[in-house]
Amino acid sequence: MTPETFDVVILGGGNAGIGVTGPVRRAGMSVAMIESRDLGGTCPNRGCTPKKVLVAAGHALHAIERAAVHHISVGKPKLDWAALIDREKDMIKDIPANLARSMAHRNVEVIKGHAVFAGPDTIRVGDRRLEARHIVIATGSKPRPLPIPGAGHMITSDAILSERELPETVIFVGGGVISLEFGHVYARAGADVTILEALPQLLPAMDADAVSHLQIESARIGIRIKTGVGVKRIEPANGRLRVIFTHDGTEYAAEADRVVNGAGRVADVDTLDLAAGRIEHSNGRVAVDRHLRSTSNPLVYVCGDAVPISPQLSPIATYEGDIVGRNIVEGPNYSPDYGSMATSVYTVPALAAVGLTEAAARQKGLAIKVHSNDMHDWFSARTYAETVAWSKIIVDEATDRILGAHFVGHAGQELVNLFGLAMRFGIAASQIKDNIYAYPTFSSDIKHML
Repeated sequence: MTPETFDVVILGGGNAGIGVTGPVRRAGMSVAMIESRDLGGTCPNRGCTPKKVLVAAGHALHAIERAAVHHISVGKPKLDWAALIDREKDMIKDIPANLARSMAHRNVEVIKGHAVFAGPDTIRVGDRRLEARHIVIATGSKPRPLPIPGAGHMITSDAILSERELPETVIFVGGGVISLEFGHVYARAGADVTILEALPQLLPAMDADAVSHLQIESARIGIRIKTGVGVKRIEPANGRLRVIFTHDGTEYAAEADRVVNGAGRVADVDTLDLAAGRIEHSNGRVAVDRHLRSTSNPLVYVCGDAVPISPQLSPIATYEGDIVGRNIVEGPNYSPDYGSMATSVYTVPALAAVGLTEAAARQKGLAIKVHSNDMHDWFSARTYAETVAWSKIIVDEATDRILGAHFVGHAGQELVNLFGLAMRFGIAASQIKDNIYAYPTFSSDIKHML
């Protein structure tokens, strides 16, 4: 096996890996990219992009539900689930080919196969052996395995995005983003949905008050939610699946057509033979420094969902990929800043957040002013018949800087970006409040939120 030499070998062809290619190719470096599935990775092929097609249908069903408030008479809607899945597949089908053309245009050699380390600077893929000055781990994530007897009966979000039959009953094990987003789509489509979460709070990284408002709205559309649950086992029963769990010291059993692993995702690095690459790691987490470089092998960088210290979000993956690419070209000079990164949970309506939660701000000992608003009775919310409209803005009293912003409804998934922009560029809360906004818009309510 004669070694081939590249300046950069990238393991993974998702957003993070593609983000690396821009800086390194502009610098004239030779690049190989190894991808075992489809170019684009999880987000465009099996995650956020196809999911949003289903979420858009959820928005349409929500609008129909609220039509009577506007004195519009409509019949009961019927969603053709199979046709919706076909639409979703049709919208994403060209993504891998388009990305392949983009990589070819950048003169990046794309290799189909599974990569493993064969040394600190060497990758083996199939019968090829690649030696590199720099190696980038951008292999993304995979569903978190759950140590539950019968866990093999569960499906993942991949199956949700492919099954052309709408199940009548669904149980989600885990109360994370996947469960809430798909749970809302399923419930609005007519399925009976239950979410079982082990922790005391759904979405534990989110502001507790925001989650509480989202949980109330989830219950309004029929989703049953139990927190503090211990799932004991999953077993076939009566042609369906039975979940045995404990709650408040009592054992229960619930049956469903589908049981979904909604426990989140973990870095997909366990088959790379990190030990052969002399890469320090523990429990699937690669140890990295502030420049996203391996602490034990300076030839190796990590970006995207494989990074153990950052949120698993596609814009962050692209951002980290660009940082890694610049560090490879210029030396380890750049570090990511996640403080102003906005995120949304695409329920209907959405939960959106940026910066610190109230609890985190108080734990830091900061003197803060918390502007919390139930906007359900505000004119704008009533105009659009919002079922939930809530915001919380956290301001540093000493500097008048925004520390965090949290929304449920009220176009929060768009407004949150204004607050992220303010946080990144040091725009004070008083300046945001004094700005003149187009009226009537949800944005024009910002001055009242503060």
